Formats: sequence, structure tokens, C-alpha cells
Amino acid sequence: MKAIVQDRYGCADSLELREIDRPEPGPGEVLVRVRAAAVNAYDWHVMRGDPYFARLTMGLRRPRARVRGRDFAGVVEAVGDGVTRVRPGDEVYGDLGDADGAFAEYARVPEHGVDHKPAGLTFEQAAALPLAGNTALKGLRDLGEVSAGQRVLVNGASGGVGTFAVQLAKAFGAQVTGVCSTRNVELVASLGADHVIDYTSEDFTAGEQRYDVVFDLVGNHPLAALRRAVAPGGRLVLSGGGVYEGGSLLGPMGLVLQGTVMSRFAKAHRVMLLSTAPDHRILASLRELVEAGSLTPAIDRTYPLREAAEAIRYVEHEHARAKVVITV
Repeated sequence: MKAIVQDRYGCADSLELREIDRPEPGPGEVLVRVRAAAVNAYDWHVMRGDPYFARLTMGLRRPRARVRGRDFAGVVEAVGDGVTRVRPGDEVYGDLGDADGAFAEYARVPEHGVDHKPAGLTFEQAAALPLAGNTALKGLRDLGEVSAGQRVLVNGASGGVGTFAVQLAKAFGAQVTGVCSTRNVELVASLGADHVIDYTSEDFTAGEQRYDVVFDLVGNHPLAALRRAVAPGGRLVLSGGGVYEGGSLLGPMGLVLQGTVMSRFAKAHRVMLLSTAPDHRILASLRELVEAGSLTPAIDRTYPLREAAEAIRYVEHEHARAKVVITV
């Protein structure tokens, strides 16, 4: 099968389209014929082995997972022993987690990382949903505990996670403020944001407005500044962010580590630290939200598999809007 393979850390030039053996599903695993796969900031962080601290889990000298890609949508080709929730021929979508392998014609997935594709979505739209949707849903529903009437601010509202977060906060009945650049104001407003702040002309942390939940997806403000934007009794949810120059020891995780310490001492509000893992229950919740009309994936552009390196380069350097998807 064809796959995007990486043998060394580096820029997008380190990715190669190669013929490799097709995987076979073991017990509790599903083999999916991939129709589409999404690009996440996660992919270029793994590609570069950046931040360096993360190499303790990704592989010290080279990536442990040779085939890039985490999110996918496709058709079940075969199942291993013990698999009961899906069967060959089912249209599915899911998240491979740090095992990677979605930028390929076939992917082997643990059963807990796959669910039935939401009705009405294309394979490209479904592939855009798993990791970004998981992050948005856990950040707002589980950590932020967003409820009707609350004031919610999403910093990074035009990105992959942010476009889902704006829609979810509205679905939960909140008054939503999205923060983005000038070129993305119209996009964020179209997703349902009640207010849009253009960060090139206004700093939301310097204003007088306070929010019940601040969901930071960027990591470009000091922790003290973010805390000033949270109302008494409110919640600051940190995802780790994805915007920094690279080549650092901790990267955006530095803000999360500060938050870890601060969460023990903050009294006026809570500092919440977000982590995600593949979970078919989250995928099922996202499917239900899509089918109820509360959530629609927004796609910036698509690339064929052979141009996966260019797709990652675009996400890394061009500040892509919404999601970028690879078609297989």
C-alpha cells in the first residue's frame, strides 16, 4: 500500500510517499481502508520532534511511528477477534492517537478509536472531526462545564479546534466571543460567534470584559494575562496551544506546566489542563451533535495523499483556517 513515511525528524521534506506492507488487524483491532485523513498541528510537531521534551514519548532519535497522520475516515476492510461494534463494509471515522498511520491507504486502529461515520458527512468532513472535535468537546463540556447564559471566549477561534469550539459553545447556550485575525472575522461570525475580536487591533486580556470560561487554544499570552480575563468563579481551560516558533525545549507545554502549578493555588477561579486520547464515546457524542445539526466541520482546503508534505507545510507555516484534509 502507499503511505507517507518518515525515518528521521525534520521539516516536511523528511516525508516520503512509499510502498509498504499493508497492516493486518490483531485482536481488538480494525483495518480501515482510508478515504480521507486530516492534518493537525500535532502532525508537524511529531514530524519535527518538537518540542524536544516530547521526544521522550515520540522517540529520542527518530519517530517511533513511521507513518504520519492521526485522524481518518474510511470503510472497514476487516476486523480482528473480539471486535463487536463495527464490521466490514461499515463507514467509520476515528483517531489513531500517538500510534499514527492515517496518511496511508490502510490504517490499523484499536476498536476504541473508531466509531460509525456521522450521517450526512463526506469522508473529508468526517476525517476533520476526531482530534479537533474531541479537544473542543472535552475542553468546553467536561472541563469548562459550559452552560446556557455563560460568557465563553475562544482564543484561536478560526483554527481546527476553534471552529468546533465556537459551534459547541453556542450549542450549549453560551454567549460566545471568538478571537482571530482580521481575515478570519467573517468565518468566525458565520460559525455563530456573538462577538468577534480581531487580535491584530485588540488584546482581549487588556479589556474590561470578563468571561465565565476562557478556552485558550493558542498559548500566545502569559498565564497572568489570561487569568485577568476570567470572571470570579470562572474557568481557564488550557489546551497547550500550537503557535510558537519551534526549536524549543518545552514549546507551548511551558504554559501548561505553569498552569499545572497555578491550578493548585488559584482561588478566584479554576485553571483547567486539557488532555485528550482516542475514545469511541467521544466520537459517538460528536456524531450525535453533527446529526442533530449542532456541529459542521469547516474545511480550508484538501490535498491528495502524494501532497501530504505540502499539506503539513501549509498548516505549519500559513496559519490555516479551520481544517486541512488529505484525500486518499
